[in-house]
Amino acid sequence: DAVKQLLPKWAEDDLGSVCSWADQVKFRYRWSSPLHFINTPETCSYQYKRDCKDEDGEAGRCVAGAINNYTSQLLTYNSAADKAEYNLTESLLFLVHFVGDIHQPLHVGFASDKGGNTIDVHWYRTKQVLHHVWDTNIIETAEERIYNSNVDGMVDAIQQNITNEWADQVKRWEACGLNKTACPDIYASEGIKAACDWAYKGVKEESVLEDDYFVSRLPIIYWRLAQGGVRLAATLNRIFG
Repeated sequence: DAVKQLLPKWAEDDLGSVCSWADQVKFRYRWSSPLHFINTPETCSYQYKRDCKDEDGEAGRCVAGAINNYTSQLLTYNSAADKAEYNLTESLLFLVHFVGDIHQPLHVGFASDKGGNTIDVHWYRTKQVLHHVWDTNIIETAEERIYNSNVDGMVDAIQQNITNEWADQVKRWEACGLNKTACPDIYASEGIKAACDWAYKGVKEESVLEDDYFVSRLPIIYWRLAQGGVRLAATLNRIFG
């Protein structure tokens, strides 16, 4: 199976083990830093042409552009001529990570606060930035409190939701119109809406975020993680189908 053939040896056939690789190479591949996010104006909306660019204004250099780019590279997998042009193992590792990133609401956030990176808050008693609360703290708190620090328990719970509670939505999540292989613009539009409705809402500088925020936002994170997983699988099936 193509994905197994492209995975590096150290992954031991486990796609999950490569999810953080793109974060680990940010310093070696400095050019890849802007590919993890999208900065938007404070309008709670996203437009590819307006928003998908890096700080120098170079078009396509954002997480949506990266998903399109690495999807196109992976589509050359069966054509020997083009295959040599790309390191398709790296293309796969980038794609897996970026589909995850685009589903984290503050990876499609306001330019003015760098996706919540400049908003100082307290997560319970710990000083933190809002972006990190969404990247890490809510998930870690759930793992500790609900799953006795067992990440597999959380993964199982999300999978249960996909097959039960959200089963009727899965087809819609997978769908990608106009015969496209990947649809990052849909994911980014959902992302900025979730950022406005849930991440930024009720938060200001030095806010103390505790149980109310945790309990009300955790289902949003589960929902986005589920969508990201379903869409990654659907995209890989369309690429290698």
